[in-house]
Amino acid sequence: MLEGWIQIGLTLLIVVAITPFFGRYMGRVFLEQRTFLDPILNPVERVLYSLVGVQIQDNMTGWQYARAILYSNVVMMLLIFFLIANQGWLPLNPTKIAAPTWDTILHTTISFITNTNQQHYSGETYLSYGSQMLGLGYHMFTSAATGIAVAIAFIRGLTGRSLGNFYVDLIRSITRILLPISIIGGIIFIALGVPETLAGPAVFPTLEDPNISQAIALGPVAHFEIIKQLGENGGGFFAINSAHPFENPNAFSNLIQIVAMLSIPTSLIYTYGLFANNIKQAWLLYGMVGVIFLGFLIVTAIGEYNGNPAVNTLLGSQQANLEGKEVRFGWAQSALFAVSTTGTMCGAVNSFHDSFMPAGGFIFLSNMFLQIMWGGQGTGTAYLFAYSILAVFVTGLMVGRTPEFLGRKIEKREVVLASFLILLVHPIAILIPGAIALAFPDQLAGISNPGFHGFSQVIYEYASAAANNGSGFEGLGDSQPSPLAIATGTKTTATALWWNLSTCFSLLAGRYIPIIGLLLLADSMSRKQAVPYTTGTLRTDTGLFTGVTAGVILILGALTFFPVLALGPIGEAFFISKGIG
Repeated sequence: MLEGWIQIGLTLLIVVAITPFFGRYMGRVFLEQRTFLDPILNPVERVLYSLVGVQIQDNMTGWQYARAILYSNVVMMLLIFFLIANQGWLPLNPTKIAAPTWDTILHTTISFITNTNQQHYSGETYLSYGSQMLGLGYHMFTSAATGIAVAIAFIRGLTGRSLGNFYVDLIRSITRILLPISIIGGIIFIALGVPETLAGPAVFPTLEDPNISQAIALGPVAHFEIIKQLGENGGGFFAINSAHPFENPNAFSNLIQIVAMLSIPTSLIYTYGLFANNIKQAWLLYGMVGVIFLGFLIVTAIGEYNGNPAVNTLLGSQQANLEGKEVRFGWAQSALFAVSTTGTMCGAVNSFHDSFMPAGGFIFLSNMFLQIMWGGQGTGTAYLFAYSILAVFVTGLMVGRTPEFLGRKIEKREVVLASFLILLVHPIAILIPGAIALAFPDQLAGISNPGFHGFSQVIYEYASAAANNGSGFEGLGDSQPSPLAIATGTKTTATALWWNLSTCFSLLAGRYIPIIGLLLLADSMSRKQAVPYTTGTLRTDTGLFTGVTAGVILILGALTFFPVLALGPIGEAFFISKGIG
């Protein structure tokens, strides 16, 4: 047990150690200060700016920034849809894989453009190298960069600056942050044994019968793997994602993947401190999120270490829950990876979340309901400050002080926007389609597990889509042909069609409505005149206010989603504790 906790502790210490350095670097990039990459990248970026037709000093309003995101994303969606739909005759398809069904292509397109990478297909058998490299790989960079750009625009607005230019922020996010680290990380993964080849599958005779051959899927995996983690994309080149030895061969590659997925969202909080000239507040918020994250991790890890009480009773001894886990990672690294990937909205998996104890399922769902532990690529940081604005308003009402954030008054427009983002959009995108699926469990949901766990499967799928996470509890009939059709020997594809189309609603609503709201909120804050601090000002850089913010976050999340948690993982925990399951 001690060894597992030491592994977790050392990994988190690495993340904390790189935060100020990486956060300061990102601050210099977006504050337009000199960095060591300027001599190389300045000429490249000038060419890209001229091709896009923007000037670095061209600033956008909130609506202009949002429209630029929507227009560019529509164009990119058409590109990826075309590539996948025509992969059968396009190059880089050594195994001649035909195009998937139209609904699978649509879901995959929307999933990757929204930085979700929810996969209703098996990567190595459904998509060609070209589709994975040029289609999905390209969008792993652009969707992640879009999230970073939104976070930076939001931080600028909060600190009284103009929002900047989306195209400039997008290009800088790729050229200055994502691409350099991905190049280095891809080389490291190759050295660790991750494949990077355009050759077809390797074919070998089996040990049982030399006359029978087995094909082992390969591909350009290494460069795909690093941006999958760094950009919080999460989509696997292979069906079983980072549990596959070609994606995640050993403990060192697993360490790199965890650090990569945590590095940007954690460091962006420090970047905010630089913009606000208030590093103290940044560390307070960092500590608040870190404490909650650590608490979630401890709950999950203890649940996995203690194992299933029904199984322990059968065995006559306590055994860790290793169902659905790779033994090379064990309970500790599996728990850390799972809490990190649902906390950062990465969605990559090195174990099956469906096999975790109910405590783990509770934490994974809570992470996706709250979206700030550490949150999605860029947008999670913005959500954190939206919660802070609500906390300022609530606290101001309680103590009778003027609600202000960074010297700018919080008024009706800001409260309405923050409430709309946190209290309405996310629950609607999860609970309404979830209720419809649960009302027709056989016709639409295709649930493989009855009772509380089956309920969790359905809610998890929509929570994953709405939070732009992409991981799944699995067991649902969400692929073509659906497992339901295979099991019953029918040609029905109703469940797969339902999941592909209904989750598209959650994917789009969970991505673009909050982005628009965040940008409008930032635009509103940027136009306010800063007021001087007085004795009546509510300071937001104190431990007391940080604690209040944590309470607001947990209370709002608990009040909104507690009923579904009670009907899912909490109910399942009582079910198992009684020795029934």
